[in-house]
Amino acid sequence: MVQEIKDVDFTKTLEEASTPIVVDFWASWCGPCKMLAPVIDEISEELDDKVKFLKLNVDENPVTSTQYRVASIPTVMVFKGGKVVDTLVGFRPKEAIKGVIEKHI
Repeated sequence: MVQEIKDVDFTKTLEEASTPIVVDFWASWCGPCKMLAPVIDEISEELDDKVKFLKLNVDENPVTSTQYRVASIPTVMVFKGGKVVDTLVGFRPKEAIKGVIEKHI
């Protein structure tokens, strides 16, 4: 399941995570973001207990998106131990995204 996250909870969530975290940086006006959302939902169901999935609206949460230098959306970042270990920018096919995530499980 993909959960919404806000600036105020972001750092604490990363610090408390015992599994890798995948964050989908998106915006409501972004066409490719809308295409990516169901793909991320599918992957989150398949990797449910191994990875935590979050989505962050860049328009509503500028602090985190600026901190991680998100310049284009959609951007998907994989965090492990509180640090970015992989970044994907733009729409990608399901298997490509899943493969990147699985490297960090």
